[in-house]
Formats: sequence, structure tokens, C-alpha cells
Amino acid sequence: MTWLWRICFSVLGVLPALAATLTGSVRLVESADPGVRGRADFSGVVVWLEPLGGHPAAADASSAPRARMVQKDKRFIPHVLAIRTGAIVDFPNYDPIFHNAFSSFSGQIFDVGLYPPGSTRAVGFKRSGIVRVFCNIHPSMSAVIMVLDTPWFGVSAPSGAFEIRDLPPGEYRLRVFHERATGKTLDALERRVALNQQDLALAPISISETGYVETPHKNKYGADYSPAADDHVLYPGGHH
Repeated sequence: MTWLWRICFSVLGVLPALAATLTGSVRLVESADPGVRGRADFSGVVVWLEPLGGHPAAADASSAPRARMVQKDKRFIPHVLAIRTGAIVDFPNYDPIFHNAFSSFSGQIFDVGLYPPGSTRAVGFKRSGIVRVFCNIHPSMSAVIMVLDTPWFGVSAPSGAFEIRDLPPGEYRLRVFHERATGKTLDALERRVALNQQDLALAPISISETGYVETPHKNKYGADYSPAADDHVLYPGGHH
């Protein structure tokens, strides 16, 4: 009987601690965006947790996860995508026209080139940061890819709700990103969160868009878009 108890305790000793789920919601205030003011759309806010006692294990490069940012109806879908460092993002073109996704920002500079309907391109993201994505043909197209060094993150739904699963017990720093909030506003939202083996629901997080100023972006050559840059020839409803 003694050896049986020893085996049981030995097995229990190597079992991982139970993980918790963090839930919460965000609310965008003082916004000039029509989607927020007219439809109360609070989607696209990235919330993530960074452990205070060390760093998460690095992602396995040999099994890098894949994500997708679709180009459809001259839009990037989703508009905000959160991934872990090392992930690969596919950019399938579901439109009947050419696209050219690129980013010239410091998060990660890339240019997949011009590619036709029904085809796709892929980009690997090897360092953390904010990657702002545009199309070199269509100036109205934009998106954000948030590359994180942690596996614990979530993106808010239109209702504002978010969820982060599989959190080991410990203390974390909670951080938030919203593309129409200033850095000062986002810094003020940082907080410490302590988790044990029980799920935790946070109080709603209010994010002000005060101070946000939208500025036009350049094309991949650093120049202004031509007035005729948008493609009407092959797009449904356009002129042939």
C-alpha cells in the first residue's frame, strides 16, 4: 500500500496547476468614430497579460501558428489581429481585383507585392510590436496586427467583451491597445492582476479616444497616393 501512495503523490507532483480564465469588457468613450457613436461597436481592443515573475516560454519556431487576414470588399478582415511572436499570417485575396499588402512601420516592415484574385501571400512575424498594414493600391484599406511576446491575449468583440484562457496562477501586468487611444491613455490603463486557480471577471475598462488625430498614410514608396490609385476597373459596380 505504501508504494501505491508514493506513486500517487509522484504523479500529482508533476501535474500542471489548474489554469484560470480572465473575462472582462471594454467601452470606448469620447469617440468621433461612426461605428462607436452609431452602433456602439467596441471591437478591436487588444488586452494581454505579461507575467511579473519571468517570461513565458518562447514559441516553438518549428510549429509556428498561422493566422489569416483576409482581403475582401476592399477591407482587411479582421481589422485588428493579435498574434504571438513567431506566428505566420496569410493574406488571401478574396476580391476580384489585385491587392498589395505592406507595412512600412517599425513593428515589422514587409511588402508582399502585387498579387491577383484567388491567390495568397504569407508573412512571418518574428518580433513583438504594432504592425500597421495598408494596401498600396487602395488607400482606404488599413489594419493592425499586434505581435505579442505572451500567449495570453484577447481581442474585444463588438459588444466589448473579451476572454483570456489557460492562465497559470501568478501575478500579471494587464496591458491594453486601442488604435484610436493615445499612448498616455493606454499607459494609465495598465494594472496588476493576481490569479489563482479560479476564474476572474474584471470590472469594465473605459477607454477614451480624446486626443486621437487621424493622419493620412503614405504608399509603400513613402509618397502620397495618386487620386486614381483606387481600382475601379475589375471591382463589381465599377466602370469597365
